[in-house]
Amino acid sequence: MLKTILAIAGKPGLYKLVSRGNKNLIVETVDAQKKRMPAFGADKVVSLGDISIYTDDDKEVPLAQVLENIKTEYAEKVVPLSPKKAAQEEIIAFFEKALPNYDRDRVRVSDMRKVLSWYNLLVEYGITTFAPAQTETPDENKTAETPAAAETKTKSSSKAPVQKNTAKRATAPKTATAKKSTVKKTGNSSK
Repeated sequence: MLKTILAIAGKPGLYKLVSRGNKNLIVETVDAQKKRMPAFGADKVVSLGDISIYTDDDKEVPLAQVLENIKTEYAEKVVPLSPKKAAQEEIIAFFEKALPNYDRDRVRVSDMRKVLSWYNLLVEYGITTFAPAQTETPDENKTAETPAAAETKTKSSSKAPVQKNTAKRATAPKTATAKKSTVKKTGNSSK
């Protein structure tokens, strides 16, 4: 579920991926307004499913696991702690409950505040499934494939590649002519 929830640098709140456009993403705010807008390639967009937090044992814990820990600690309810107004000691105590072995040198209090605000926002608007549901292992996927499906895959992969038509279109010279006539009209009107 967290793969479709996005954080955009420089913009407050979280966004849900709605669609992909031409050179952009269409996102919707995760709040009561449900405002849609584009996110372009220049925006730094990060999926919450791709974020992980450093620990003391040189491993990284996925954000989904940290959010699950918070969810079990607070019984799937909003944390009664304000990310903006809470004291630094309160934020650290909260985060130590969620991830006791976090790396104290690399994880900042601002990061902890961000995790708290994201959790409260997600729970407030009904998103409580953080970890991906794993019903099948990769080995089961291979054995569950039917012989007919395997035969279809080999037939489709044995097709010859399609050649593209590289011939020029007949409309290309007309476009060039139209540009010349536009230039002439512009030139005549300025005299």
